[in-house]
Amino acid sequence: MSRIKLYFVSLLLLQVVCTATKAQSAADRIDYKPTPYMFVGLQGGVQTTFADISPLKLITPTASVSFGAFFVPSVGARIHVNGLWNKGGFETDNDNDFKYNFKYVTSDLDLLLNLCTLFGHEDYYPLNVYLIGGVGLTYAWDNDDLVKSNHSTPFAWEDNLLSHNFRLGAMLDYNISKHWSINLEVSANNLRDKFNSYYHAKDDWQLTAQLGLAYKFGFGKRVHTAPVVVAPIEEYVGDNSAESAAALLVVPDTEKKEVAPPVKTVETMQKDIFFMIASSEIRKSEAAKIREVISWLESHPTAVATITGHADAGTGNPVLNARYALNRAEAVAKAITDAGIDASRLTVESKGDKVMPYGDNEKSRVAIVLATEK
Repeated sequence: MSRIKLYFVSLLLLQVVCTATKAQSAADRIDYKPTPYMFVGLQGGVQTTFADISPLKLITPTASVSFGAFFVPSVGARIHVNGLWNKGGFETDNDNDFKYNFKYVTSDLDLLLNLCTLFGHEDYYPLNVYLIGGVGLTYAWDNDDLVKSNHSTPFAWEDNLLSHNFRLGAMLDYNISKHWSINLEVSANNLRDKFNSYYHAKDDWQLTAQLGLAYKFGFGKRVHTAPVVVAPIEEYVGDNSAESAAALLVVPDTEKKEVAPPVKTVETMQKDIFFMIASSEIRKSEAAKIREVISWLESHPTAVATITGHADAGTGNPVLNARYALNRAEAVAKAITDAGIDASRLTVESKGDKVMPYGDNEKSRVAIVLATEK
């Protein structure tokens, strides 16, 4: 398979992974933003160092703690500390393996790229794929197993060893709730030569694989302005009797006639912005409607608008559709505010698939803009 085909297949698989469980907890996210947020994490797993014998013979436990934040849906950073046990080894003259233990700790500053939000159309996915790149330092000590043995090498460090650490890895992270997620991370770490007490004229490598749990906090809240309520104009309803009609027509001469003030007509306008299935992206065919809304709001500076998102009940499920409906309304609101309309004049609502305004599935994938002059 060519590299180009491999690239497109990888993107396709990434899209499948990111959307496979997209419905999870969407309805619970109506009132908070997915980013920014901070997190703390704990991980545990195994590591191995590539030395002169099979890395499978050098597997040891490892553990990590991290603290970080996601600033936007696609970009985050963390401070990650990993250690504690390590093992090296080589073949002896009698063809036996000699293995020795030592300890290490690595502290890295990592950049996290969320490939799902980077290449997807949403700002939130329950299952995410992170690409990890980082740089830091590794400190190793307690190399007595090798130094005090009969197999010590000329390059065995005694007291301690300080090395650079360049990291490249990937992580699967699944949100089990608003605050908690579980993850699987695999990382390759590049270290200075002699980390495993041998000189190879090239850097040493360490591989880690860990399962972890993360607690996420500090989410921002979505701001929803109060909906605009237009009071109905009350009409007089008589009793339809002849006496009542005559009473209304006869005005005593001694009574001063009062002229009722004219009823002010409230101007309104409505536009329906339709969307494709499973999408909140504004189509070119619908952009003209949004421009009409913007023009009307500009010519009515006291007017306000309510934007209500809907989804069809014929596809998806209520949890997923609640998220689609909100995304559609927010996409229309963003297009309006990007044109210079103050966000305080807009109210964003989501009806999910509970209300299908036109009954038809296709016409219910819609964001309805109702603008009213105050």
